[in-house]
Amino acid sequence: MAGCVGDTDRTLLCRNSEAAAHLKFISIFIIFFTSVIGISLPVVLARFFQGKPSYDKAILIIKCFAAGVILSTSLVHVLPDAYEALSDCQVATKHPWKDFPFSGLVTLIGALLALFVDITASDHVEHSHGGGGHMSPDKEIYSLIRAHDETVVPAKKGVELGRSIELGEHNIVIRDRSEELAKLKQKLVSQVLEIGIIFHSVIIGVTMGMSQNQCTIRPLVAALAFHQIFEGMGLGGCIAQAGFSIGTVAYMCFMFSVTTPMGIVLGMIVFSVTGYDDSSPHALIMEGLLGSLSSGILIYMGLVDLIALDFFHNKLMSSQAWLKKASFIALILGSTSMSILALWA
Repeated sequence: MAGCVGDTDRTLLCRNSEAAAHLKFISIFIIFFTSVIGISLPVVLARFFQGKPSYDKAILIIKCFAAGVILSTSLVHVLPDAYEALSDCQVATKHPWKDFPFSGLVTLIGALLALFVDITASDHVEHSHGGGGHMSPDKEIYSLIRAHDETVVPAKKGVELGRSIELGEHNIVIRDRSEELAKLKQKLVSQVLEIGIIFHSVIIGVTMGMSQNQCTIRPLVAALAFHQIFEGMGLGGCIAQAGFSIGTVAYMCFMFSVTTPMGIVLGMIVFSVTGYDDSSPHALIMEGLLGSLSSGILIYMGLVDLIALDFFHNKLMSSQAWLKKASFIALILGSTSMSILALWA
């Protein structure tokens, strides 16, 4: 219960609704522009490298940096904040919050939900693009070879040549289909990832919008500006690799850029209507649950759909040792950059 007792004099001195509102209006524009810069940077770099020999390598390194940012965001920023919100004495002393570690449970639900969406959407993509009702590529090749072996006469080289040509064309079709499915999978990853990040951004914005503590808001504005730059670079790296149309890229960038400012406005409205600020029990519970859900989604996406997919299933990385080392360094840099920001936000 000692945790409920704070520095009352300092809290009252810092609590200034007019000054807090002024800071929040400034933060809306600062955070919007830094978000635009962060998410646009990798997209612009990808467009610059497109068509050049180093394009695939540059995109891979950008994506690994993005994976580090996303993983650090979930484990260093979102999950601890969610746990802290549900551990606050105003919440943790009441039923059912004191009886069970809900932050961990909801994080688990978020990860399983991301897995369910991933499986369902992947199956839908495969069945919608030639995967349903057909043999797998390996079985198709084996059946084609066997059919030819039963009819080919060894002395007739023309028949052998025909078989080689047909098999070669068949391999090209299968390779094109695999590349198409990989591209669709990357688009799915980017969209689910943006959903998880939007959850997180809404929580940040609403929390700031409801706060009346100018001493907390002032350093938070600068910290969130850098936070949005790095998180935007993380999402932008995934969007760049997915190969969306220009319209879709612009829409996804816009949604990321306006989510936190909209959250701030929403938080200000909630406070003006209900009188709840960011320290009220209801606000803490909502922050803890949504933060835990967002953390679970981001952890799954970072580990499974970004890091594991590239480091264990990417042929380009497997064939070049230096690229794997460079990608790992980019992963560390992304994680470190985002983790350092936890000192301020």
